[in-house]
Amino acid sequence: MANYNKIPQATAKRLPLYYRFLNNLHIQGKDRVSSKELSNAMKVDSATIRRDFSYFGALGKKGYGYNVDYLLGFFRKTLDQDENTPVVLIGVGNLGTAFLNYNFTKNNNTKIEVAFDADPSKVGKKIGNIHVYHVDDLEEHVGDIQVAILTVPVSEAQPMADRLVQAGVKGILNFTPARITVPNDVRVHHIDLAVELQSLVYFMKHYPLEDE
Repeated sequence: MANYNKIPQATAKRLPLYYRFLNNLHIQGKDRVSSKELSNAMKVDSATIRRDFSYFGALGKKGYGYNVDYLLGFFRKTLDQDENTPVVLIGVGNLGTAFLNYNFTKNNNTKIEVAFDADPSKVGKKIGNIHVYHVDDLEEHVGDIQVAILTVPVSEAQPMADRLVQAGVKGILNFTPARITVPNDVRVHHIDLAVELQSLVYFMKHYPLEDE
């Protein structure tokens, strides 16, 4: 049994990537995979993959590699893929609408169940088969959902985060540029698409990948 308190955050962030790749291998009918194959496909060096996997015990055999079905089952359990996680979406603008239409179809355990907005042209309608309620009624309809996606105007980010916390939400994926503050028992992941794009361009210019 892994001690999750000792697993580095960098390793934890790679686990969903491993799971997605292994699931693709499973769909292709592959029985086993080597750390080198994983490395080439995921652009993560073999030593890092072996170290990541070592935190979870002996998952592979020398000279054989890793059993795809076993790894897939292991990471499914590790990532709680057998557990359904409902999500609430706040803000049904262009990005929010895209989320509703996509709704994480490749991750069967994660799904937006309810959405909120203040635009009268959207309230009361279904987008991506998800009902859109008025944001004033958030507390009435959020129920026991503990994960939220925030795609609201910057000025509304902190007030909305405060309401989500009061409603019992424990995790917020923040797509606004605002750096919201929450209590210590609530986790926030900030995703600023403009910053990520700038970072990509910077790394392209200053850290070019070696030609394969």
